[in-house]
Parts: sequence; structure tokens; C-alpha cells
Amino acid sequence: MNNKRTKFIVFLFLFTLIVAAISPLRTASAAENSIDVNASSAIIIEESTGTILYGKNIDEKLPVASMAKVMTEYLVLEAVKEGRIKWEQTYTPSEYVYKISQNEEYSNVPLRQDGSYTVQELYEAMAIYSANGAAIALAEIISGTETNFVKLMNEKAKELGLTNYEFVNATGLENGDLMGMHPEGTSSDAENKLSARDMALLSQKIIQDFPEVIETASIAKKTFKEGTEMLNWNWMLPDSIRKGYEYEGVDGLKTGSTNKAGSCFTATATKNGMRVVAVVMNAKGELHSARFLEMEKMLNYGFNNFSVKEIFPAKYQVEKQSSLPVVKGKEKSVSIQTKDPLTLVIRNGDEKAYKANFNINKDKLTKNGELTAPLKKGEKVGTMTVSYTGNGEALSFIQEGKQPQVDVVTEVAVEKANWFVLSMRAVGSFFSGLWGTITDTVKGWF
Repeated sequence: MNNKRTKFIVFLFLFTLIVAAISPLRTASAAENSIDVNASSAIIIEESTGTILYGKNIDEKLPVASMAKVMTEYLVLEAVKEGRIKWEQTYTPSEYVYKISQNEEYSNVPLRQDGSYTVQELYEAMAIYSANGAAIALAEIISGTETNFVKLMNEKAKELGLTNYEFVNATGLENGDLMGMHPEGTSSDAENKLSARDMALLSQKIIQDFPEVIETASIAKKTFKEGTEMLNWNWMLPDSIRKGYEYEGVDGLKTGSTNKAGSCFTATATKNGMRVVAVVMNAKGELHSARFLEMEKMLNYGFNNFSVKEIFPAKYQVEKQSSLPVVKGKEKSVSIQTKDPLTLVIRNGDEKAYKANFNINKDKLTKNGELTAPLKKGEKVGTMTVSYTGNGEALSFIQEGKQPQVDVVTEVAVEKANWFVLSMRAVGSFFSGLWGTITDTVKGWF
């Protein structure tokens, strides 16, 4: 009895030591996979898929300050692409633009009232230095007036799929700071507002539709034609003149700050083959630095815990869905497979936590669930999507219904059978059916 008690005590002692040893490891792991962003709202997405890696209060519409200029940039780049304006065309400031550009309380490059400035110069002043007068100038170049431009901003937001937004001017300034010259139809105390989700979506769209936006957003320092030195307000750029906040891989996108909006920043960065877009709104702390301190936490979290991985290769086949029956063809079935590999954003370690499913296009099938010959090799018959089977929570997407998928196609071509073959099959089917009826009848006799 004493021997058994001794063995039990030794076992209990060893078990306690083991638990004590692994507890710090568990604590460290939990800390690595958690994040506390000290801000009113925040979001991190992977750029190519729109997968949400982290979110805090992402659907509340809040002031965004100069981050609203991302929409102005989008409309400028679109107008250039469509040939409605040209980079080299010139502009002479209106009275409104001149007065705003002279206000030293705002971020500005002073514009001369009799000066001549190219679209390229004004765009760089806005994108690098967040110059407010330059932003209004670009709005006038594109739409004639800022009032008309604001209508365009809101129309484009709807077109891009934003759902929780309000654009009231081209700059991101509070309307009360526009010297009574704010756009018609907007109130004197209005300010541009978006949700963190919409700000991230807008940023994703501009990067995907106009990747050249990064070329300008990543410029840390440039001199404007009037001799004004423009230092990028994005202090996280690796070659930023303002030291202490640099972050490897950051190459955009836009800062913003007003009394109502607080300290805001939309960042984009690449590392290990993954680009993220992250938004922090009203970061708590010092107005110009708090956004970068919180953003560092967010970028570290995104890059340390998630990866872009090819989960299913091209030509992948789902068991029990690897072929479809075919009518009127030389072959009675055809193999189906994915056309391309499926790449997903996953939590590290979740590579095997996904199940594939083929979704066959019903319009391609007869009422009996068959494809109809002829069929081409590589003909699309549906799509492949995946479902999460892991222990954690499934990752969501910035736009519902936009999860990654790939086409499912035929592996080989199936030619249409000639009339003789089809006739023989019909005859065979007839006699097969007739024989079945006879045998069933005979069985019924007994």
C-alpha cells in the first residue's frame, strides 16, 4: 500500500513539473496570436483576396480626415487612364484653390494665383504631402467644381462596393475649415466619413486597379516646383526622413488627422510574398505618432500569424466528384478538374484545415444531371470553393460572397457521337427497357 502511494506521489510530482514547464510556452503562443489595438476602429486585410486578418469595430462610419484623398487619387488615376485628363496638362488656380493653398495651418504647397501647374505636379503634392489646395485643384480639373467632384466620389464609392461612406469634399478637411467655400449640398460642419472596412476596400481597389499608386505613395521626399520641400507624412516608409517609425516593406498609402478624426492611417506593406492593407482610425495618443505605434502592432500581427499558401494544385479532383455523365457523346462520361491552383490566406499551421467542393453549373446539365456533347478540352463546367474544417474561427472576407474560387473544367474533349451510334444506343435502350419490363412482369407471376 505504501509502495503504491509513493509511486502516485512521484507521478503527481513529475506531472506538475511537466505542466509548469509547458505553461510559459502556451502563454507565449497565446500572446503571439492576440492583439490589442488602442483605437476606435481598425482592420487588416490581405490585399489579393480581401481576407480579413483582424478587425475591431470595422463597420462604424467614422471621420477619416485626409485618408479621403485615396478616393481623389483613384478618380485622378482613372481619368488619366481613360484619357479625360493628361499628366502634362496645366492648370491655373481658382480663387478658392489659391486661398486654401495659402493656409499654413493645413498641409499645403503654396500655389501662385497666376501660376501654372501640371496634373502630375498637383497629384504628387497631394499623394506625398497631402496638399489640400492641390486636391481641390485636381477636383476642378476633372469635374469643373468640387461640388460636381463630390458627386463623382460618392457614385464611385457605390460602384466599387463600399456600403458605409459619406464623401463631402475632395480633401478630407472638415467643411468648417474651407472658409465658407465648401461644396454645395454639404453642411458647414460635415466631414468625410467611412467605416474601416470601406477604407480598406477602397485602398484594395486602388492598389489592384492602379498599382502605379504605390510608385508615388512610397516617395519619402520631393521638392515641389515652387521650392517647397514635401516630406511624406507616412513615417513608416523605410527611407522616411523622420526616423524611429520605419517598417520594412511599407510602401503606402495615406495618413490623416483632424480634430474629429484623430490620428488615422491606412498602410500597405509586403513581406514574404504577402501584401496587407491595414487601417487604424482615431488611434489613442499623440496625434501624429499614435497611428504608427498602433500600426506596427497590426503589421507584426498580420505577418507573424498568416501566410498566402497554395492549398490545392491545378488539375485537382474532388473524390466522388471527379467525373460527370455525358449524353450524345462518343464517351459516356468525362473527368473534371480544377483549371488553376487555389491559393488562400491561412493562419499558420492551418494548411490542412480546408475541404474542397465542386459546384457544377446547373445551366450546363440536363434534367438528369448530364453534360451534353460536344465538349471542348478545358471547358468550364463549374467552380471549386473550400470550407474551413479547423478548430479556430473561419476567416471572413471584406466583401461577402467574394471568397477565392477557381474554375472546374473538363480534362479532355468529348466529341458528339454520329447518328448511327446514337441510333444503336436508342435501340439498345429500348430493348433493355423492354426486357426489364418483361422480367419484372414474369417475376410478378411468382
